[in-house]
Amino acid sequence: MPSFPVRRLLPLAALATASALLLSACAGPADDGATADAELVWAIEGANLSAGHMDPQTSQLDVSGMVQRQVLDSLVFQEADGSFSPWLAKSWKVSDDGLTYTFELRDDVTFSDGTAFDAAAVKANFDRIVDPATKSAQAASMLGGELYAGTEVVGEHTVEVSFTQPYAPFLQAASTAQLGFWSPKVLEGSADQLAAGGPDVTVGTGPFVLSEYTADQEIVYTRNDDYAWGPDGAEAPKIKTLRVELLPEASVRAGVLSSGEADVATQLPPNVVADLGDDITVTAKEYPGLPYSLFLNEKHGVFADQKVRQAFSLAIDIDAAVDEIFFGEFPRAWSILGPTTPGYDESLEGTWAFDADKANSLLDDAGWTERDDDGIRVKDGERLSARWIAWTPISDERTALGNAIQSDLKDVGFEIVREKLEPAAYNEQYGPKTYDITDWDFSGVDADLLRSHLGTDGFQNASQVSDPAVDELLEQGLSTSDTAERAKIYTELQQWNADHVAIVPLYVSSLITGSAKGVEGIEYDLYGRPLFYDASVSR
Repeated sequence: MPSFPVRRLLPLAALATASALLLSACAGPADDGATADAELVWAIEGANLSAGHMDPQTSQLDVSGMVQRQVLDSLVFQEADGSFSPWLAKSWKVSDDGLTYTFELRDDVTFSDGTAFDAAAVKANFDRIVDPATKSAQAASMLGGELYAGTEVVGEHTVEVSFTQPYAPFLQAASTAQLGFWSPKVLEGSADQLAAGGPDVTVGTGPFVLSEYTADQEIVYTRNDDYAWGPDGAEAPKIKTLRVELLPEASVRAGVLSSGEADVATQLPPNVVADLGDDITVTAKEYPGLPYSLFLNEKHGVFADQKVRQAFSLAIDIDAAVDEIFFGEFPRAWSILGPTTPGYDESLEGTWAFDADKANSLLDDAGWTERDDDGIRVKDGERLSARWIAWTPISDERTALGNAIQSDLKDVGFEIVREKLEPAAYNEQYGPKTYDITDWDFSGVDADLLRSHLGTDGFQNASQVSDPAVDELLEQGLSTSDTAERAKIYTELQQWNADHVAIVPLYVSSLITGSAKGVEGIEYDLYGRPLFYDASVSR
């Protein structure tokens, strides 16, 4: 395990006492001219942003929300202890039947193009998200999908958001960049350009204004001097410029941080962190949500057989591979929810360890008893083979993990053919579900994210699960606000997957950020993403 100075953020349950992580109020630009005019350089991976992912309302990439948080504010802010506090909404209430959320909005907020933020702006954004023509998937699901009944302008600064049945995850969703607000003027005239992004298009109410954008190279955000409505009293940022360098190679991000060319670098893997040096402070936060996982397509090919799916999961020596590849920094996953996600079922830990003998027995029971000259199992003249499609770019670590998985499966006579595809080619196969395996992780603070992955109509149901009992549990989870009851529901779903094996969780990754000496005031949200309201830099 590498030795480096790490400030590790706490699991959600412990964050209530971690006052250092609370977003502190700031008093606007510093009086010190050097600080007030300072530029902070932030190096991120940024892969695929230029492929139409500059709009969190339509993109499913985490990085979209991470960078556009600079310009997109939300109705409410989720605090470190999981509670919600005012942001663009001064207050809110939920109707007794749980169907309607009424928000009283601030009356002093303006978009950076001068347009006033009001109830009509909320309605315009929310209705745009659920409009089929927008082709939003993640944001539309977070807004309740088919449960969204509409937004009504009650007064200039009073708005009602209604659902056809109680929708418990709404406040959490309303705290994210995915449900943040674009200027109505942009929505009226340039909504089709938001996915590409750029000055005069990427217009929000946030602490920064997007002033320059060079695709695949950099995004430049400039301080919004008028900003006075941030969460927990945050005002205009201390730094004048936030320059975001898009550097897909982790070694390059680490290099510019160590050399002083960047002040902050995010999305760092453990293997490069070890060499950053003593002057770099490292902050690591385990992602809440769905761990990095393999999705087994049970409606296509060999994974229609549950015994084959179970054998697949048992044949992979996950502990050894994850420990070696990630230097012991990323824990092996046991469930389809990560440990920092409310509702995580820790009873699953240790329940399905590597067992090649049992995997072989299950495959024998499934009728795959013969082997060809390559040692691959055969039944009725067909090889036991599965095709794994992977979205590029693929990190070195995930490439190594993929190789280890292929080797382990080959030992039990299971051939895994891995195809690395550019986004367009990937989508050509993902759409009609013509693969056997695919992979990703998905961050989210609310366990309702399982609805999109396991629900019959879920937009990320890569395993093609269609089970009325599962759908019923997912509906119960989104409609009840009782914390204990929700935990029971999501525990049942996690245990269902442990037996059914639609998804094979592999490891729980962390968002790792390094900051150079002289950088102060950076805070982090519940996903571990940097917040720059109070950041300052001195060189």
